[in-house]
Amino acid sequence: MEEIELYLDEAKDLMSKAYTHVGHELTKIRAGKANPSMLDGILVSYYGAMTPLHQVASMTAPDARTIFIKPWEKSTIHEIERAILNANLGLNPQNDGQQVIINIPMLTEERRKQLVKQVAQEGEHGKISVRTIRKETNESLKKIKGAPEDDLKNAEEKVQKLTDEFIAKIDALLKKKEVEIMTV
Repeated sequence: MEEIELYLDEAKDLMSKAYTHVGHELTKIRAGKANPSMLDGILVSYYGAMTPLHQVASMTAPDARTIFIKPWEKSTIHEIERAILNANLGLNPQNDGQQVIINIPMLTEERRKQLVKQVAQEGEHGKISVRTIRKETNESLKKIKGAPEDDLKNAEEKVQKLTDEFIAKIDALLKKKEVEIMTV
């Protein structure tokens, strides 16, 4: 039935978005290497408006321990520094009058373990999202009037396969990130 296929496609799309979201959240968790994406989500006061950092400056990581943030306007250097400090990322920005420089400290064993827990937490949020999508899709399928019972059973099995597939993908993402964090 066409209606069943629509629900299955929507479930796959939503699960894919949940997986993508987990991946995006994991990029924000630093693994000891400098990466401009660590600063995603930082908002800078720019002419009175809160503006994403990447819209007021260019960011580069010339090596594994440093991030350079070169503002489009030098007058925003102090606002950029303040925004990074207020973001509570454990980073200490400095400026040389031209740009903001962030030196990424080596991770301690304790900090690595905290980050692995944070990674596991993000993964669990993603898995919960996938399971919620499965539950909602199955409930929607049961409400279809006049659908043959065999078709509904097959659709529920497909939803479960999708769920298993996306949970396995999330687990693989988590494993990869854990290895990245624990590698000294």
